[in-house]
Amino acid sequence: MYKKVLDSPLGTLTLASDGEQLTGVWLKGQKYEKQTIHQSAVVRNDLPLFLKVEEWLERYAHGEAPAIDFPLKPEGSMFRQEVWKHLLTIPYGEVETYGNIAKKMERNHGRNMSAQAVGGAVGHNPISILIPCHRVVGSNGSLTGYAGGIEMKKHLLMIEGVQLNGFYDPSPVR
Repeated sequence: MYKKVLDSPLGTLTLASDGEQLTGVWLKGQKYEKQTIHQSAVVRNDLPLFLKVEEWLERYAHGEAPAIDFPLKPEGSMFRQEVWKHLLTIPYGEVETYGNIAKKMERNHGRNMSAQAVGGAVGHNPISILIPCHRVVGSNGSLTGYAGGIEMKKHLLMIEGVQLNGFYDPSPVR
């Protein structure tokens, strides 16, 4: 296992890899930060995969929608894997609700799925930004549930050109 701390236009990020596949991208201070990174991970700033991810993040931060042309391997249960796979189908610049994802999964499985269960899987996404959990919103327009924080969620959506009027920040007013 390898890791790299990257100062990017999106903030400080920690990247993780098994040497061939990207296994993690976490924003500094995000909820569940580095949850699936192995303690024995070795710093390897020159890993070719990390250089590709760094280029991808740079292009993304400047408003491009680069294709992911390197392998992703998020670690999690089959249910979480399925949710994360669905997140990859949400187009750049668009959003989807937790409830809609749950309904799609219900159709695939023939049993009830809760938006809360989907939200838990979305929140535990170990490859932030690239697996676009920031594109998932509440059915009432709430920008809830982003492990990297509401301000970062807004920032990422604005990079993608999402108009935020019609959405609201559910954080308590200070």
